[in-house]
Amino acid sequence: MSTAAEPVGTLETALAHATRLLDAQPALAAQQATEILRAVPGHPHARLLLGAAHRLNGDSTAALATLTELAREQPNSAATHLELGIVLGQLGRVAEAVAALRRAVQLKPDRPDAWRQLADHLDLAGDPAAADQARARFIKAANQDPRLMAAATALVENDIPRAEALLREHLKQHETDVAALRMLAEVAARLRRYADAEVLLERCLELAPSFHAARHNYAMVLYRQAKAEAALPEVERLLKLEPKNPSYRNLKAAVLATLGDYSDSIEVYETVLREYPDQAKVWLSYGHALKTARRFDDSVAAYHRAIRLAPRLGEAYWSLANLKTYRFTAVDIATIRTALKGEDLTPDDRLHFEYALGKALEDQSSFEESFEHYAKGAKIRRRLVGYDPDETTEHVRRSQAVYTAELFAARHGAGCTAPDPIFVVGLPRAGSTLIEQILSSHSMVEGTMELPDVPAMARELNARRSRDDEAQYPGVVATLSADELRALGERYLAQTRVQRKTSAPFFIDKMPNNFMHVGLLHLILPNAKIIDARRHPLGCCFSGFKQHFARGQNFSYSLTDTGRFYRDYVELMAHFDALLPGRVHRVHYEAMIGDTEGEVRRLLDYCGLPFEPACLKFYENERAVRTASSEQVRQPIYKDGVDHWKHYEPWLGPLKEALGAVLESYPAVPDFGPSAGN
Repeated sequence: MSTAAEPVGTLETALAHATRLLDAQPALAAQQATEILRAVPGHPHARLLLGAAHRLNGDSTAALATLTELAREQPNSAATHLELGIVLGQLGRVAEAVAALRRAVQLKPDRPDAWRQLADHLDLAGDPAAADQARARFIKAANQDPRLMAAATALVENDIPRAEALLREHLKQHETDVAALRMLAEVAARLRRYADAEVLLERCLELAPSFHAARHNYAMVLYRQAKAEAALPEVERLLKLEPKNPSYRNLKAAVLATLGDYSDSIEVYETVLREYPDQAKVWLSYGHALKTARRFDDSVAAYHRAIRLAPRLGEAYWSLANLKTYRFTAVDIATIRTALKGEDLTPDDRLHFEYALGKALEDQSSFEESFEHYAKGAKIRRRLVGYDPDETTEHVRRSQAVYTAELFAARHGAGCTAPDPIFVVGLPRAGSTLIEQILSSHSMVEGTMELPDVPAMARELNARRSRDDEAQYPGVVATLSADELRALGERYLAQTRVQRKTSAPFFIDKMPNNFMHVGLLHLILPNAKIIDARRHPLGCCFSGFKQHFARGQNFSYSLTDTGRFYRDYVELMAHFDALLPGRVHRVHYEAMIGDTEGEVRRLLDYCGLPFEPACLKFYENERAVRTASSEQVRQPIYKDGVDHWKHYEPWLGPLKEALGAVLESYPAVPDFGPSAGN
């Protein structure tokens, strides 16, 4: 018995060794399989390994001979039919490949590789509907794939680097694995690399149009990139299949709100909440839509409903604080303090509670403790989002080098001549919403929102450069022809058309960060107006520091970072003022507060608009306002808030130091010295 057992053990070891060699060293795997067959002629597993090794070595003819004979002898071997199908496909015998692969999945329906190969070959055979069905079966089978389960476990544990490494390695060998593509898109989304996630999911849906979970992810990624117009048809497609799906309906409501269709958005939220009344986060989103639609009391009620359902949902408390006009009760404050004592709060809930408590204490004039809690919230947020101030400074340097008098002279007359856009740029909390509200009260101007189109265009231009090209954006702008510049301007107008709900000839884009792209704006839309909203550095920067932004503005969670950002902004705008005198109209917040009518008249003159009294009664404008200042701009101008930052001045040392000469010179601009563009 002992002598009979020994060869079996040796054979199993040899087969296992050949299997391990197969992917990395197929030539050695073929040698090992050949040695086994010398010892055990005709062994089925060894012959299967030999056929696979021939295929991987590129010898499809030898692989076909081995596998065809083996398939005749082993008609019920799913693995053999799978290998045979792959080889037949490599030889261009697609119909025979499909037949072999169909036999493989018939014999072993839970084998994901077989379904994936069948789907790929059905695509080659020109049968996309059948390929889609095969991928649906692949997705189901892939849930049990140990290779993907390890990546899934890493995702659950939020071990993003490991999950990404596992998935990328897997996709090198199986590039049409739609389950892996979707998981890698999830990795990209968690890293906020939404553009990468979008590309992965587009490929996923190209391969598997009925992969509904991937389509939901795709719609969400589009929404997170503010591509609401593109996201809406994807959500509608899902809702045709599952009209009652609450996740789909909730996403549709959020997309509609982004598109400015607040009545429809609110209606969808209300329908969902009638059927699912215990969803705290849906109540939260509903509250946001109500706030923007000026239903203040209803939004407060919705936020409170969310709190009752989820007392530890910090975002609900911050949403109340972010109304700016809401005042917390003593009971509310005690509840927030108790929540912050908990050890198991998520970082996201904790930072929201910190910001909410900072605002509550500010309203009580407890400024020192208020600052402590704002700083704690900012510190958590800074750790979560990350920010490199050197990147902003480097962008300014590149812009100074690229945007020169020579470039503007050479491109004079290029771009789209339409005068429609009015860009309001600057830093957040500098008074841009007030300017927007004043202008949008004019009969010829429509207010929209902080549109993402220009930053997205800049990212796209940056992506055009080759790997060997060191000229990052904005360097690529200097290479664009007059026709290309005009096309970009026309594209911007086409993309933003969805935001325009009236027939007003002019519209406002108040994305503050567009100050980084003033050179691009001038070249692609030379007749557009550009207004720079500027506020005292300490007032502007501290107001931003104590504001938790839903997304973006990652510089604002450190006083030092914020000061550097403001300084870089002032230097960049000074560059364009020197090159293009009068091109940008500047509105100082303090001047607007001190002489509202005079500043409004100057603003309208710059825009080429006749004076209208409604612009002085901007607070009566019923339009939806989608920023943190929404309630404040619905009140007449008051002067008390101009110097509110002075209550916090004892703790603003790092900010003052970072601002340097910019603070000392305000409202004038310090001499930054000659720049590369002058």
